[in-house]
Amino acid sequence: MWPVPYDGGVDLHLVTYFVAVVDHGGITKAAQALYISQPSLSQAIRTLERRLGTTLFDRSGRRLTLTEDGRTLEVAARRILADVERAKQKVAAVRDLQAGRVEIVTYATFSIHPIIEFVQRFRQQYPSLTVRVNDAEGPAGVHAALRRGEAEIGITDLSVEHAGMITKHVLDQEMVLALHPDLATDVPEPITRAEVREFPLVLDLGSRASAARTGELLGEQNVVVDCSNQAALWQFVERGTAGTVVPRRVAEKQIPGAVVRSLDPPFRRPVGLVMRPGELSPAAAAFVATTTSTTWEA
Repeated sequence: MWPVPYDGGVDLHLVTYFVAVVDHGGITKAAQALYISQPSLSQAIRTLERRLGTTLFDRSGRRLTLTEDGRTLEVAARRILADVERAKQKVAAVRDLQAGRVEIVTYATFSIHPIIEFVQRFRQQYPSLTVRVNDAEGPAGVHAALRRGEAEIGITDLSVEHAGMITKHVLDQEMVLALHPDLATDVPEPITRAEVREFPLVLDLGSRASAARTGELLGEQNVVVDCSNQAALWQFVERGTAGTVVPRRVAEKQIPGAVVRSLDPPFRRPVGLVMRPGELSPAAAAFVATTTSTTWEA
């Protein structure tokens, strides 16, 4: 073994030069292949030997031959260069959007719409990239996940303050009243917000954002079920327990048989992306570009 093992402190270019000398059988041909002068390459090899504290080549003959320590270094050097090349390929793949993952954080309100459409459109354009969707407790949870670095992009309600974050508006969801046909008999189209305050509702009031979003629709006792599980919430509506206030797209596509009533005046919720200041990863930047350049159905 060589006296001083390679520990990563040797410059990578010296390792490259060493392997080139081995492959070309001498300084002259290696220098030509590397497009550097022969004296410069000779000095580089001497520097490598000095740093490692050993002799790598036997110079007694007409042709350089490896010493025992040189042969040991050759095995390690080729492994190092192969690892570096693989790392370069991985970095290039991420940079060129041929590999990588986007970390997104949102909460139950947006778990169906618009997150599914956002991810679907992104995957259509970048099939080699993956998306991880993390769950949070409302806008505050989205902010916390972004600050901790658990995600790069948040999908949230932009009517809530997002101090210290960069926001990009994407769409406005039209909020409507969805209810079972048995409850819709005497409900006008559209229904005023004052009338909604008298109507039994099932809503998610688990966060300030939820309460703020529906503030003008809340009466003293019209929320008969407070439910944070979206699938269960829709089941309550399907079974006629109460109505709910959801985006029109959700009411029409996710709650079979529900009757939809528009709100008067209309109630629209701004939805968009939230990010920490700073440069995004290539995959995250592509997600933002894809999402913000598309016209989405509200």
